[in-house]
Amino acid sequence: MDNPDYIVIGSGASGSIVASRLASSESGQSASVLLIEAGPARDNIYSRIPAAFSKNLQNPDLMWQYQTSPADALDGRSVYIPQGKLLGGSTAINGLVYNRGQAADFNYWESLGNSGWGYRDVLPYFRRSESRVATLTSNEEGTEQHSQFRGAHGPVHISDPDRLDPICDAFINAVGAYGLPMHNDYNGAVQRGTGYYQRFIQSGRRVTAAGAFLDNGKSNANLQIMAGVQVARILFKGNRATGVETLDRQSLFANREVIVCAGTVNSATLLQRSGVGAPDLLSKFDIPIVHALPGVGKNFQDHYFVRLSARLDDNAPSLNKLSRGPHLLREILRWYRGKPSILAYSPSIAYAFLNSADIADATPDMQFVFTPGSYQAGKVYVLDRFAAATCGFTQQRPLSTGYVHISSRDPQDSPVVQPNYMQHEEDRETVLRGMKLCRQFLRSPPLSDYFKQEEVPGDDCQSDDELLDYAKRTGNTGYHLTGTCTMGPSSNPMAVVGPDLKVHGLQALRVIDASVMPRVTSSNTCAASMMIGEKGADLVQSDAV
Repeated sequence: MDNPDYIVIGSGASGSIVASRLASSESGQSASVLLIEAGPARDNIYSRIPAAFSKNLQNPDLMWQYQTSPADALDGRSVYIPQGKLLGGSTAINGLVYNRGQAADFNYWESLGNSGWGYRDVLPYFRRSESRVATLTSNEEGTEQHSQFRGAHGPVHISDPDRLDPICDAFINAVGAYGLPMHNDYNGAVQRGTGYYQRFIQSGRRVTAAGAFLDNGKSNANLQIMAGVQVARILFKGNRATGVETLDRQSLFANREVIVCAGTVNSATLLQRSGVGAPDLLSKFDIPIVHALPGVGKNFQDHYFVRLSARLDDNAPSLNKLSRGPHLLREILRWYRGKPSILAYSPSIAYAFLNSADIADATPDMQFVFTPGSYQAGKVYVLDRFAAATCGFTQQRPLSTGYVHISSRDPQDSPVVQPNYMQHEEDRETVLRGMKLCRQFLRSPPLSDYFKQEEVPGDDCQSDDELLDYAKRTGNTGYHLTGTCTMGPSSNPMAVVGPDLKVHGLQALRVIDASVMPRVTSSNTCAASMMIGEKGADLVQSDAV
């Protein structure tokens, strides 16, 4: 494709949508789009099986192998933060939860000067992508609320689990006894409640952004995909982005715009390598300054998850038992036949959204995840050999922020990634409340009928200092990286893009992905990233008219 109208960098939750929408003949504009993806065009069988997602987490061919810098608040510990590097990006390897966040998240973005990003503005874009498939674990289908908040005709199929789990039911009932609504649609009018997570799963298979938007059976002559090609830097003529240079020094040019959808780490570091960022950082690596923007790479946020596990009665139908021997063989056969199977489980199955300081409060500040299984200490998602369950949580709006920046001008050198988990005192206080609530839930009826003993951290861990020490040693990323190209008006010196997602001070350059979030959503971030892709594509097209 010679000089396409648009070059889109990155094919993840936002990039796949942007490329597809801009190239679609349905837009009536016949724009040509070149989509560049650093990773391969094809996934593997582990990506398609929901429960096998962990098999890819340490695969360098499919994952960016990010490692955080040692964190003071974690007593110098580093955390592995992989991100997807293949067609579909992290949608091809993530935990599959569909979670939009609270309306207040987007109204807060708008209050910062981002006109057009309030909840009333973004809701149509959430609905546009989605086909909601309500099944036996939900009851909102066909109601007025369902039609008002949920989509029915989009390419992304969102489903409930296709079978109920007795241990998850016990958790939901245990949490519900504290006054939370049960089996509500947390992506509808109110997030607060408990029930089963909605998932990016259709007929037992993972739904990815690439599968929904780029490989949906419709050929598109306006779209060309270059996979296995890494962009080294953005090319400029004066203050106008004209194209990109790849790692093998190939120059590619765009007639209209260069659109960066490379993800929270790569979008920020690509701008920095291209001469857009804080002058002191760029000067350190002898990078010519195209435009000084001190906010590039700042305001980095991620959710920090802490998990507790309990050993259950030996006869409990835990995943630890169902994933071994004849039980596993039966589940594999069921999955191949399209029947309900544990292979179609997401890693987080049941949820609770609540306010950790006052459970009666209607505004949650904490997200709980529950699964009827547990993992061996020191191993990557290897199930224990005894019956167990895991209850984890994250603070939805952490106050700790960090940064991302290049470590050299070489695109192949690992970046510096520092989320500063639990640095803020209020974050540590919230973690303590979360751990104590986990303990309550695991011991509450009817879940207590299965409960045998707390496995980790164990009953010896009692004081606040001991609980915090456990959280520091074992907490993990939520894989919800946001904020490094934050959206805000030009009057905000730390803003990188405006509400139109154009990079401040430059022409023909936008960033459209999770990096533009001014604050992380009170949720998993995939759904919101897709919304940003949908709205971003509309913003681009409105300028092209």
